[in-house]
Amino acid sequence: MPDISTLAILSIALPWAGAVLIWLVRDRQPQLQHALAVVFTLAGAAAALAMIPQRSEVNVLDFPLGSAFGQVTFLPDGLAVFLAVVATTIGCLAVVFSVDYMKGEKQLGRYYAYVLFFIGSMVGLVLSSNLLLIFVFWEITALCSYALISFYNDDPKAVTAGIEALIITQVGGIGLLAGALFLYAYQGNYDVPTFLAGADRLPPNVLALMAFGFLVAAAAKSAQFPFQTWLPDAMEAPTPVSALIHAATMVNAGVYLLARFYPAFEAVPNWKLAVVSVGAITALMAAVMALVSNDLKRVLAYSTVSQLGYMVYAIGAGGIFASQFHLLSHAVFKALLFLSAGAVIHAVHTRDMREMGGLGKQMPLVKVVMIIGGLALAGIPVLNGFWSKELVLEAGHEGGPLWAWLFMLVGAGLTALYTLRFLTMVFYGEPRSGQHVHDAGPAMKVALVPLALGTLTTWLLAGSFGHFLGKALPEGHDVESTGALLLQVATAPTTFVALAVVALGLAAWWQRARLAGLAHSLRGIGTMASNSFGFEAINRAVVSVTEASAESLRTTHNGVLNWNVMAILVGLVVVLAILALGGA
Repeated sequence: MPDISTLAILSIALPWAGAVLIWLVRDRQPQLQHALAVVFTLAGAAAALAMIPQRSEVNVLDFPLGSAFGQVTFLPDGLAVFLAVVATTIGCLAVVFSVDYMKGEKQLGRYYAYVLFFIGSMVGLVLSSNLLLIFVFWEITALCSYALISFYNDDPKAVTAGIEALIITQVGGIGLLAGALFLYAYQGNYDVPTFLAGADRLPPNVLALMAFGFLVAAAAKSAQFPFQTWLPDAMEAPTPVSALIHAATMVNAGVYLLARFYPAFEAVPNWKLAVVSVGAITALMAAVMALVSNDLKRVLAYSTVSQLGYMVYAIGAGGIFASQFHLLSHAVFKALLFLSAGAVIHAVHTRDMREMGGLGKQMPLVKVVMIIGGLALAGIPVLNGFWSKELVLEAGHEGGPLWAWLFMLVGAGLTALYTLRFLTMVFYGEPRSGQHVHDAGPAMKVALVPLALGTLTTWLLAGSFGHFLGKALPEGHDVESTGALLLQVATAPTTFVALAVVALGLAAWWQRARLAGLAHSLRGIGTMASNSFGFEAINRAVVSVTEASAESLRTTHNGVLNWNVMAILVGLVVVLAILALGGA
């Protein structure tokens, strides 16, 4: 068995090597491209899984890059290895699903190259313990997400969505880079464990700037208020990419950042309240937007934004374990929901739920697994989403303000309501389209079934998962056995309150005819929600300004590739020289 440092390198390098090889194969051999993508993601997942018994609480690998850039070091502790396993295993299932979903697509090599590069970059982000290197991987994931969201580059909506995602996540990148530079200025290196052990040695104002800068970075990356609009617009990407972004890579990075640096920032005045506020506002706002959307993928996207709000809220309330346990549950059931939605869209060739209906008879397997995922999302016992969401609400009740907890309760009821709505519109009632519908293909089923089984069973890992996170959890956050945790949830008063609210949400859909008058009186809020409460207009304006600026800068390019490349290289040399001299 290779040692932990070798496994860490392999879990990054294997997907990257697969990306390069697939790119070199080109699109003349699509079957070979499919096979290579599956093999290399399987190998990367195997390397990540092999790190589980070897996790380390100290840095491994030590490769110097010079005084200005620090050391290449990895910290494969429980938190990092957990997220590496999520990225590689969910990513592998998304690639397997793509074998059927992307069959016959043009530019398959570009698709798989970016997907595998994306997976490897996310692993690098969570394993790195050099903050500057974390920033580098952070930016690579942003680039990959932009390229994949804009994969259908002949579709203006896809291109605009990709630009929007890139712009918003770059705002977060600024916050992270500023934090890295502050750390280097006051600590003399970028080492994360050193910072976490001695954060109180930094001036309070500098620590506060880092704390709120990282909150901006996390909010932008994880599509939290006020940066929540890019993620639903990213639905222009192929559906396996949506599953990858929502369940395994991009959006988890922001939650990871807050959880990793919580011990350093928890004492910063008002930081925890700000985190709680961002999470609570996002969770409720996104749940309302999911309720009024008729696009199946956008409904699921809004639900991701909302569930990420629960995770952010839990971190602000001090419930780090609850947040990460919900991240685990969400990764499994949201990947299941997106891939199930992909099977539906692949069969009916539309994302509009008003054109679906009655698909359950024609797609029995997809119906079953999507219902399992939907029930987990809604927080129905005993699926994984129920246990983790209840732990989040319990942590928030103990460590957060009452108004935020009430927001989360209302969000739980709305989640149940919109979940039942989209399941009913897709699988029940009379068919609203005369199209011939086929069930999921073999590769799709291979990806869906394990995720459905995981949704049914991962809650049984609660105690083991807490022990696995180990010292990655702040002091005083010891986790009990699975039985003790489940008993705690089952007997907590907050659980019964939450279940009552979920029941009200389900009843509201069943009795929607009787509540038509109430719905009519709230249509103003519905109209606002359909327009993302005004944020969509702001985003469109920003994208338009960016495109206009880029167009005006075209005059600086003479069209001669050699001169353009030389200008880029000269700029890079100047920047490196400045950094090196500064480090010296």
